[in-house]
Amino acid sequence: MLAMALVIVATPLHIAPAFALSDIQILQASPTAAEDDDNTGIPAENPDALAQPGPFEVIPSPDPLINRDDADVPGSNGSLAELPEVIYDLETLPEPVRRMRQLILDAAATGDFSKLRPLLNAGPNETRIQPSDADTDPVDALRALSGDDQGVEVLAILMDILSTGFVHTGVGTPDEAYVWPYFAEKPLTLLSPKETVELLRIVTAGDVAGMQEYGTYNFFRTGIAPDGQWKFIVAGD
Repeated sequence: MLAMALVIVATPLHIAPAFALSDIQILQASPTAAEDDDNTGIPAENPDALAQPGPFEVIPSPDPLINRDDADVPGSNGSLAELPEVIYDLETLPEPVRRMRQLILDAAATGDFSKLRPLLNAGPNETRIQPSDADTDPVDALRALSGDDQGVEVLAILMDILSTGFVHTGVGTPDEAYVWPYFAEKPLTLLSPKETVELLRIVTAGDVAGMQEYGTYNFFRTGIAPDGQWKFIVAGD
């Protein structure tokens, strides 16, 4: 038995080398050559995996989500030829009209309702204010349209509607005028999504629903004659 023990001790033992924990993890994660495609590191079952771009590697084009060419196309119930031209370029206005518009805006911005008095025509060409009595002072009639006693709401409304697009109506007639906002002359059923947003900057969604049921825009609108006279300011249809 002593001899056998000596033989065992003398025989060299083949023990596998010890690995650190990090080495074990690497060995476990490393694929074998059989699992690779030509040892490229790409799994054989999905050779195109590395060729696919990540979800944010390419910024998508805004189209077709945003198609500005189609933003102003009306609904299928109308024809472009039948609709009034909506104008935004103030440079197309005659100088007297452009000047009166700016005077109204400047007066409204002061918050002092009396600043509008010098701009309202008197006599046979007096500014038409509706609704109002014929014998009512124009300033008082206009202030009466406001939701507050001082007429500040009307001042704010004037600034809002004069900031929209406009239309040129009654060309060549005594009623010729540049009218704000253009919704007064364009059927609400033919408004584009962009134009609907502009309308909702002036009135509420409930107001729009009521107008659509009524069939026309029935909020404030104002008009200036080509010679610069403030022709009318109307509340209602």
